[in-house]
Amino acid sequence: MNEADSEIVSSIIERYGYSRTMKPEAADLILVNSCTVRENAEKRAIARLAQYKGYKKDPEVKLGLLGCVPARNKKKLQKEHPFIDIVLGPDSYRKFEEILMQEHYPFRDTDLSKKELYDDILPQRQDELNAWIAIMRGCNQFCSYCIVPYTRGRERSRPFNSIIKAAEEIATKNIPQVTLLGQNVNAYQYEEYSFSDVLKGVAGVQGIRRIRFMSPHPKGFTQKMLKVMRDNDNICNHIHLPLQSGSSKILESMNRTYTKNDYLKLVEQIKKHIPEIALTTDIIVGFPGETDHDFKDTLDVMKKVGFDNAFMFQYSPRPGTYAAKHMEDNIPYKLKNERLQKVIELQHEHTARKNKKLVGQKLEVLVEGTSKKDKNEKIGRTESDKLVIIKAGQGKIGEFAKVKITGTAGVSLFGEIPQ
Repeated sequence: MNEADSEIVSSIIERYGYSRTMKPEAADLILVNSCTVRENAEKRAIARLAQYKGYKKDPEVKLGLLGCVPARNKKKLQKEHPFIDIVLGPDSYRKFEEILMQEHYPFRDTDLSKKELYDDILPQRQDELNAWIAIMRGCNQFCSYCIVPYTRGRERSRPFNSIIKAAEEIATKNIPQVTLLGQNVNAYQYEEYSFSDVLKGVAGVQGIRRIRFMSPHPKGFTQKMLKVMRDNDNICNHIHLPLQSGSSKILESMNRTYTKNDYLKLVEQIKKHIPEIALTTDIIVGFPGETDHDFKDTLDVMKKVGFDNAFMFQYSPRPGTYAAKHMEDNIPYKLKNERLQKVIELQHEHTARKNKKLVGQKLEVLVEGTSKKDKNEKIGRTESDKLVIIKAGQGKIGEFAKVKITGTAGVSLFGEIPQ
């Protein structure tokens, strides 16, 4: 979502004579777009902006912090980091017109909107292989650990025809992959159109080779959605399905609105419709009140589902959330860490087992670039979102290639393009 927002910001700014540079020393305007979902991300964003403080020796150079960090703590930023000239929340990017035309500094606006979608702005695409389409903004879920509803506002969905138009524009540029974005992407609802209709509509656009979406909520899956995925070959056979916890008790405390059994039944339905589906997930350990039994429930779900990969975290309170205000962070750090290591070890086993089954198979890979370790090797991804290091054979960046998988290590696959 932040990458998509950055493309929107670039498009707005370039209307006023600015052009993008990758060299900060050449820039008149340096912007850092931020995320505040996790504490480390927030700290990194502010630290990165502070690295550019030295460029302000030139009075023409302005620094800005954008996104969710300003939306969460504008007053703190103003007090502790007065060198920041521009502070804008995720619904305030149109304010650049006022800022740049009037040279209005310092400028701070973090108000949230019930309507802003930026759907009339054509993003300056920074990626020739993947294009983002934000089909909705905001979130109404209010998971007790999550700051997103407070920093990105309430759910609002983009007009259906606007989404299809954006997909058609992408297809004319020969960008092979589209990723549909939303905080809870399958909560999309515009007039009579649901997320299933969006998937089907984008899948029908000529020239779109691959369609991904992130991130769905388990409660938003319907039979219609699964059938659309099954019946359209250009919708990738990969779903990121956040679990967070395998304990029904903890899920209730998290306000996730499903139980352990609900989740397992959904996985069963997904695999019934799409047997070759790759499932990835998010897992939080050490949430307030998590007992050994609760933690074992998480391990149990992992074993029953067999995720292809997972993002795994220790719980840490985010100021402003319900959990931070009303729940004691009562799981010792050492125990959190021990549980996290067990989850990581189990997931590594599952990932290795899944990947080994692919050795010897030929998979379609979108070649995305050159390996950082060896310029003679290419890298790409399968439609199930597995990273492949192509060690031999001719593969052109931006093209699809049939790659024979020859080995695996960690989350990566190794392969070659047969001559």
